[in-house]
Amino acid sequence: MRWKVAILTASDKGSRGEREDTSAQVIRELVEEEIGGEIVDYRIVPDEQDEIMAALIEMTDYYQADLVLTTGGTGLAARDLTPEATLRVIDRQVPGIAEAMRMASLQKTRQAMLSRGIAGLRGQSLIINLPGSPKGVQENLMAIIDQLPHALAILSGRVGEHVDER
Repeated sequence: MRWKVAILTASDKGSRGEREDTSAQVIRELVEEEIGGEIVDYRIVPDEQDEIMAALIEMTDYYQADLVLTTGGTGLAARDLTPEATLRVIDRQVPGIAEAMRMASLQKTRQAMLSRGIAGLRGQSLIINLPGSPKGVQENLMAIIDQLPHALAILSGRVGEHVDER
């Protein structure tokens, strides 16, 4: 199965062309290599809650991305609003994904406890907030990537919830 994936970078400097978006490139490479995903949309928006929300809605509702991965805006700075924007557009949270990412990151750096990223569902799309740094993206995405195909298969109705019956 080839999953449709969208990448959204929230960055004031990136949206003005003042910073290269290397984090999105890490996401693209991991998605293509690890889960065979097809990137159906990619964009950079400023750290503005309304713009982040609009992009998430378009990626899920118009492009019908199975998975939307955001990068940036998950820290403590005043303009880090990606989790708030995500909360306003999702139907339900998937807290275990964010918990697993923070737990894996905490094994590498104590600063991981400062990440406010969340994960949630909008219709049949899974939205996951990743940190803004390429290293943070790599570590967080690798902590959960093995479970993404199963999660997406459940969302799309291709597989039941309890495949690994014990």
